[in-house]
Amino acid sequence: MDHEQARKRIDFLKDTLWENSRRYYVENAPTMSDFDYDHLMHELEDLEEAFPDLRTPDSPTQKVGSDLERGFAQYPHKYPMLSLGNTYNIGEIEDFVKRAEKELGEVGFTYSCELKFDGTAICLTYRNGRLFRALTRGDGVVGDDVTANVRRISNIPYKLEGSGWPEEFEIRGEILMPYESFDRLNKERLDNEDQPFANPRNAASGSLKLQDPDEVSRRGLMCTLYHIPAQSVTFATHSAALDAAASWGLPVSDKRRIAHGIDEIEDYIRYWDTERKFLPYATDGIVIKINELDYQNALGYTAKSPRWAVAFKFQAEEALTRLVSIDYQVGRTGAVTPVANLEPVQLAGTIVKRATLNNEDFMSAMDIRVGDWVKVIKGGEIIPKIIDVDIDRRPADSVRPAFPTVCPDCGTPLVRDEDEAKSFCPNVDGCPTQIKGKLVHFLSRKAMNILAGDATVEQMYNLGLVRTPSDFYSLDMQKLLLLEGWKDKSARRFLDSLRSSLEVPFERVLFALGIRYVGETTAKELARHFGTIEALREASMEDLLAVRDVGDVIARSVYDYFRDSRHFDDIERLKAAGLRFSMDEGSAPSSEVLAGMTIVISGNFSISRDEMKKLIEANGGKNSSSVSGKTSFLLAGSKPGPEKIKKAGDLGVRIVSEDEFMEMLPDSQSRETADGDPGLFEVEPTLF
Repeated sequence: MDHEQARKRIDFLKDTLWENSRRYYVENAPTMSDFDYDHLMHELEDLEEAFPDLRTPDSPTQKVGSDLERGFAQYPHKYPMLSLGNTYNIGEIEDFVKRAEKELGEVGFTYSCELKFDGTAICLTYRNGRLFRALTRGDGVVGDDVTANVRRISNIPYKLEGSGWPEEFEIRGEILMPYESFDRLNKERLDNEDQPFANPRNAASGSLKLQDPDEVSRRGLMCTLYHIPAQSVTFATHSAALDAAASWGLPVSDKRRIAHGIDEIEDYIRYWDTERKFLPYATDGIVIKINELDYQNALGYTAKSPRWAVAFKFQAEEALTRLVSIDYQVGRTGAVTPVANLEPVQLAGTIVKRATLNNEDFMSAMDIRVGDWVKVIKGGEIIPKIIDVDIDRRPADSVRPAFPTVCPDCGTPLVRDEDEAKSFCPNVDGCPTQIKGKLVHFLSRKAMNILAGDATVEQMYNLGLVRTPSDFYSLDMQKLLLLEGWKDKSARRFLDSLRSSLEVPFERVLFALGIRYVGETTAKELARHFGTIEALREASMEDLLAVRDVGDVIARSVYDYFRDSRHFDDIERLKAAGLRFSMDEGSAPSSEVLAGMTIVISGNFSISRDEMKKLIEANGGKNSSSVSGKTSFLLAGSKPGPEKIKKAGDLGVRIVSEDEFMEMLPDSQSRETADGDPGLFEVEPTLF
């Protein structure tokens, strides 16, 4: 791989990892397994090692992901909350032990072996024996204050027991949701037609960030603590510090073991690789730490990880089961996806009955057949997938399944573009499954946020109550009470949420229409560019291609959508119902002074980085994470990243200070920001 190829691959890996980090930490809805994420991270580390000039401070290898959210006060961690280096290879654990012995020049130290809990990180501060503050990991430097919620977790003491604790100290661990609580919560969500959580880790993280502490107390969360920063205590060893914490009534894991070398470490790993399946909560590996605190200090830290600890992650659990049948499902966009129906099998804490087969090419490459015994994994407890077929156990009379040539729902001949892996049903407005999928999408939280889900839409469709989004706004109490199980309360909730949806801004309404390839970001760009649905309808292909980040495929999809009179007829009915089809005065760009500019920010500012990015967008600019030849200028606050400053200098990119930037904006915005924007940090910002 040459330098330019490496640069492109590194840029791709950084974008992919940060996007999946955001989905994991912020949305609690990961779409990539831990194994796949770690594999890409290791690839990025290797490339940056081979091409050190391409390593930048904003790389995922150099800092941890962030779960910071608006709505919570934010405070700095007294000591940074770093992530652990991890591996799936026992040989790398052996290398860790050899390096430690070589660098310390000792063989007499010990290791603390502990379970790696699959929850969401928490940092508790106790002051004078009482819980003072609880912070999430945040970005590793600053965390969200969730103290009110943590006080509702039953096994976290507000007041310590015994004696001997420091006047003030931090202790860190994980907030977990046991399987029993997870199953109960998901049953409630399904009963209420809400989207269930994908796994206990997501459920724990989402619950910890609720705005209602009373609801947090109902979620059945628990805490396990595993680390006191060495600077907080005077103990000689990590294990002694945790033993003391346990004596103070803190929930420290009793599954720890002291090991004296690699053999005992490997014994511990082998034991828990089996026994963890019987625990009441999720774990995904083992953490090995140098036990003596003086030796921890001697080994120190890398940019994002301690050098005195490493995590061994278990391979995704596998199970062998039989493929009973294959269904072909039609999605909202018309894509036909094959799904394997399996004999039920226990895997990663849940019963797995189905697994995606992706597309026709995947089925052909694997030569998968009904009756086959297949190996299934559920990496990261997300989406089950088949990774292998046991050919030796294949029935003698098995035959290759024939991928359908017509839509399994409406019978329309399927189409497949040359550059598409999937086959599609082109009957967009006549295929029942596509119609119902678009209706569900219209109601979804990120679209119109109306209180109904798949089961409700299915009933409404079968009763002939809805066929298009505008039909929802013709429903009344009498029609809603026709739905099975619906009474006055559920009908009123639905109608109330229907009325609330009239306040949804234009860009979300546009997203809710379900135009193929138009996601949230594209809908926002289209809404801001054209301002009204009428202007968007009249747009030519050339007009659409002038919109930022809109290419040929999206432009053609939008253009064709508005050439169909049925779509505009429904939009007219939605307008008559009161939905917003034009930009509000306050939601349109405040000015166009930054129009056409791509801006990179670095360092700390008088407002948060998120607020600064919004300010750029509000004035027509586009944010970018890395400096390139296309960068209009680098907006540098205090303590900007040296790599970005250097790259800007090398490329001749202008560097602009915060004061200079504010002078570019209309006077009203500059004054408003200077007078105290709500996004101001409550603490002095720190560089990360």
